[in-house]
Amino acid sequence: MNKKIDQLAADNIRALAISMVEKAKSGHPGGPMGGADYMHILYSEFFNYDPSDMTWPFRDRFFMDAGHLSPLLYAQYYLLGNFSKTDVQGFRQWGSVTPGHPEVDVKRGIENTSGPLGQGHTMGVGASIAAKFLQARFGDWMNHKVYGFISDGGVQEEISQGAGRIAGHLGLSNFIMFYDSNDVQLSTKTDEVTSEDTAMKYRAWGWNVVTIDGHNHDEIRKALKDANTETEKPTLIIGKTIMGKGCVTATGETYEGYTELHGKPISDTGADFVKTLVHLGANPEDEFAIYADVEASYEEIITKKIKEAQLKKQEVLAWREDNKELSAKLNSFLAGELPELDFESIEYKAGLATRAASANVLGYLAGKVENMIVSSADLSNSDKTDGFLNKTHSLQKGDFTGSFLQSGVAELTMAAMANGMALHGGVIPVVATFFVFSDYMKPAIRLSAIQELPVKFVWTHDAFRVGEDGPTHQPVEQEAQIRLLEKLKNHSGDPSFIALRPADSAETVVGWKMLLENDKVPSGLILSRQGIKDVPAVGKSRYEDALQAEKGGYLVQKSENPAITLIANGSEVATLIEAAALLKEHKGLEVNIASIISEGLFRLQSKEYQNSVIVTDKPVFGLTAGLPVNLEGLAGANGKVFGLEHFGYSAPASVLDEKFGFTGEKVYQQVVSFLE
Repeated sequence: MNKKIDQLAADNIRALAISMVEKAKSGHPGGPMGGADYMHILYSEFFNYDPSDMTWPFRDRFFMDAGHLSPLLYAQYYLLGNFSKTDVQGFRQWGSVTPGHPEVDVKRGIENTSGPLGQGHTMGVGASIAAKFLQARFGDWMNHKVYGFISDGGVQEEISQGAGRIAGHLGLSNFIMFYDSNDVQLSTKTDEVTSEDTAMKYRAWGWNVVTIDGHNHDEIRKALKDANTETEKPTLIIGKTIMGKGCVTATGETYEGYTELHGKPISDTGADFVKTLVHLGANPEDEFAIYADVEASYEEIITKKIKEAQLKKQEVLAWREDNKELSAKLNSFLAGELPELDFESIEYKAGLATRAASANVLGYLAGKVENMIVSSADLSNSDKTDGFLNKTHSLQKGDFTGSFLQSGVAELTMAAMANGMALHGGVIPVVATFFVFSDYMKPAIRLSAIQELPVKFVWTHDAFRVGEDGPTHQPVEQEAQIRLLEKLKNHSGDPSFIALRPADSAETVVGWKMLLENDKVPSGLILSRQGIKDVPAVGKSRYEDALQAEKGGYLVQKSENPAITLIANGSEVATLIEAAALLKEHKGLEVNIASIISEGLFRLQSKEYQNSVIVTDKPVFGLTAGLPVNLEGLAGANGKVFGLEHFGYSAPASVLDEKFGFTGEKVYQQVVSFLE
């Protein structure tokens, strides 16, 4: 411990942070100046990782919630050698590795994409759950920590309620969070928007809470030391810090704690950029330099970290030697490998709701895919994830041997935690709720798509046929929203999400196969509440036919000379089959029927294949229980799509089908009218 070096290092971080913002003419300098002391002490003395092996699975992890404080993260990792001077000079610029808000980049130490406040620390909670889950299976040697960093905005975002409640309830003692409490927000002081007792709130949730001077290195040290020895509770360290710590005016007077220091370059405030650099010990002619003494100190820190990691790796190696089978299993978990699965063997009764067919699949997967964590937002008996739960048990404080997470009524929290589980690695997160409540999840779904995380979403009660529950529970516009993500490319050039709405039980089984085999992007199943007539088999078996759904769409009924192609997904495919029988009986018309489980996947197929499914020189009629836009791109300019263009009503599903025109007879009439 060298107090002079510690202070220099923290001031170096401050100088680098304000220099990044100043050069970019954009960003948030005040917060990083306040958090610099904590970051330096954490990373120099407590954070366990291997600087020579950044993807080491058993490293500590740092989840930034306050993404606008990215200069703090970049400056810290610049001192540790993960970023170059050129990198930090390119802050917020095209092609740089230092974007305005952190984007997941594990090789440089960035564990998560953050920006939308509240989600970063909630992902940290998810990572902590994944770590506890794996520790329960492989041993207490797997004792790495997850650190979160949150600001006033993150505490205020409603998602913090779910994250705080669940972390406390589960006793996530491996989660340590620093709350940078500086009493300043972007446009106001915090006392203008809240008067809550944050410490009392977290204690009520079951957290260990300590309040410290966030600039006192000894207090930071003690808080982190105590947090690392805590075995029963997650820890919240409330660090009372000063916004713009170290800022001075052109005449050298202190200029700290002002709201304007939050979100614009120092030179645009009452502080003076050059004078502040000098005050922090930086050279204004070389503001992106690492101070000589700090550089020498961090070289020693890096060497020490590597040596400590090697000792841990020896411990892990010894465990592997003594536990060959468990070691092989751990490797398969970390590699994302699936065991041998015989999806065709899964049995189901005729005419099941696809949510019930999904329950059968989950019952089969339980115990076979041993690293699946399935979660439900207080709906396991309705979204039928209880098919999985019945074969395992829920995660509990002190017992993470189960595989089911009861999230309670917290859809956004649940989805963000699943993102954190996926970021941690070694587990396969599955989350479930009613489709209409995907609205609560969309901020996390979006971050799942941006980060390219293969989280599995299960949404049931997929349409107005929820019936008596009425319009609040009847998804009409949700499928259109989710399918927009199929059209949106991620930075790897792939559809950012794959949405699957299966037509019957066989397609549901294949849909689960597709979800599990997809390790590139998030994906979801959209499942029915009501029973659906199974699509008749064409080939050797209905399952074999349904395997064609892996192409996103295929013909479930094919004619030699079709007068029209009928397209749908989900339960509407069975309705088209009824309508097709009437078209043949009454009009002598031969038709093709296509089940398009995923337009996103279908569009990835060759034009030749797409045209073989949806014939381009014949009329196309689409049927959807959602907005017509769901299928309009497939039907084309000369096609017609019949859908629902209003909210639902409270009535039995069969009545709504009749009233809204979703019966075989009424669709038959629609098609005849279209052809005429």
